[in-house]
Amino acid sequence: MSYLFTSESVSEGHPDKVADQISDALIDHFLAYDKNSKVACETLVTTGQVVLAGEVKSEAYLDVQQIARNVINKIGYTKSEYMFNGDSCGVISAIHEQSPDINQGVDRTLDETDFETRANAQGAGDQGMMFGYATNETENYMPLALDLAHQILKELADLRRDGSAIPYLRPDAKSQVTIEYSDDHKPVRIDSIVVSTQHDDFGSEEAMLAKIKRDIIEILIPKIKAKQKPEIQQLFNGDIKYHINPTGKFVIGGPHGDTGLTGRKIIVDTYGGKGAHGGGAFSGKDPSKVDRSAAYATRHIAKNLVAAGVADEVLVQVSYAIGVAEPCGLYINTYGTSKLDINDGELAKKVQQLFDLRPYAVEKNLKLRNPIYIETAAYGHMGKDYYVADKTFNKGLKNEITLKDLEFFTWEKLDRVEDIKKEFGL
Repeated sequence: MSYLFTSESVSEGHPDKVADQISDALIDHFLAYDKNSKVACETLVTTGQVVLAGEVKSEAYLDVQQIARNVINKIGYTKSEYMFNGDSCGVISAIHEQSPDINQGVDRTLDETDFETRANAQGAGDQGMMFGYATNETENYMPLALDLAHQILKELADLRRDGSAIPYLRPDAKSQVTIEYSDDHKPVRIDSIVVSTQHDDFGSEEAMLAKIKRDIIEILIPKIKAKQKPEIQQLFNGDIKYHINPTGKFVIGGPHGDTGLTGRKIIVDTYGGKGAHGGGAFSGKDPSKVDRSAAYATRHIAKNLVAAGVADEVLVQVSYAIGVAEPCGLYINTYGTSKLDINDGELAKKVQQLFDLRPYAVEKNLKLRNPIYIETAAYGHMGKDYYVADKTFNKGLKNEITLKDLEFFTWEKLDRVEDIKKEFGL
């Protein structure tokens, strides 16, 4: 019997995502000026106010207030009528030094060139379990419902910034996509699409809602459809149920409409409810926190396994004890789609030999000490393209620096496919 599966996404202007982006901007600046920084930074945003809190061990001194304001302005909160404006909101910092009790198991002074000693000595920043997932139903090995939900909001943000086709858009928005699957887990059609977008107050509620619905269905959705492969385009049939701003007008939004906090959109950040999630947020954490680094590492493993043809769908779990380098365990589930003649338990043992999951090794192999994190903080940490670029910090100030050839989304590289094929004779 066929079934429905739903995933949602939120825009960069959603209050929780505003908080995530501020926290990750702070991480990037700390790492840019001191690559050994240890940071766990939380952000709260509400009407006219930003609160920064957390623990930091770093040689860098930052103007955290200005960093927060720059992020807010870049997102698009630049008008007084939004009741949250990067230039005028209050910014309170309650950031303090990291607990030495936590730091002692993570930050140990060792020869930087001695990889093995460091890898064995640097323990995990916390206990817990982390998951990575991949499926071959999309080109980027992400679940289709989530991938489409992200695309809807990225395109909506582009339309907002352009301002010509849909001039009334404001930064806050959410999307949701429900897909019907067949018995053999193949997408058959899109059942429903939900889009809620903040907007200017430009007329009667009835007139506003009619125009917004028309513009979303006739301008936004065709742009999304046109970017899909033919087999995905076929899922956009005339029977899709659209729910556009279903509660009515959405003028009051962003941090004025709802308080935002770092780490409240962890399913949007990962796989849209497919696979599993260990519960730990990513944004605001330096890579010594395995909540972040090990989630990237397990995505890297899952994606390379699927790309190598090991299985159509793979879930990878790794777990740690605080202060201990070696993982407590590695678990793999191929959901019955494995192409190998070994079971998933044996597959996990071989994968553990292929991939070094000690926290320091993960940091080094995926180059996670680079300031690459604000780019992850909206529209998902997984499924984006790997790329190399320069990045400038504190532009125009006396301490401006430009870091060359930074590698972004290293966990999305398909650089272990040949190793996996060789190991399993594929």
